[in-house]
Amino acid sequence: MAGSARMKKSNDAFHGNVNKRGIVKPTTRQDDKYPVGPAVLALFIFVVCGSAIFQIFQTVRSNGV
Repeated sequence: MAGSARMKKSNDAFHGNVNKRGIVKPTTRQDDKYPVGPAVLALFIFVVCGSAIFQIFQTVRSNGV
């Protein structure tokens, strides 16, 4: 008998959630304008600039200047 009373109490407590299913609240963080994080962006810039610098050094060494 105690189990059914507890089940009725739980059903009554969560009955309102049935109507809320499928409704997604908008996120509160609207100030995030970059699709990637700052660490990923820094890594990308480091790789691109670093490869450009190594390419310049390789070109200078191969031309014998």
